[in-house]
Amino acid sequence: MPRITRDFHGQTVITTFEVTPGSAHDVLDLLTDAWDQVISRQPGCMGGAIHLNDAQTRIATYSQWQDRKDYQAMLRTQEMRRRNREIHAMCKSFEPVMYEVQGVFP
Repeated sequence: MPRITRDFHGQTVITTFEVTPGSAHDVLDLLTDAWDQVISRQPGCMGGAIHLNDAQTRIATYSQWQDRKDYQAMLRTQEMRRRNREIHAMCKSFEPVMYEVQGVFP
């Protein structure tokens, strides 16, 4: 399970997916299955979350990894390459971005 702390020394990745209300739940199903079957089982994966906005036009995923290389290795697996092509085909766009925690507030 992810823990957001200032002293986290791993890699945080936030990915946003632009979807339509008609495709949002299909993409959610694909992402949930990818997390269940592949992502959470990869070396270095510390956990993540999936979020859907109220308008059902954006999905965001949050993941934490022990190291940037662990995240990159997961993306390069044949299974995730296949799954990402399928997910991308249902989205207007998606963008993974690597972040470092700068502040945590109660």
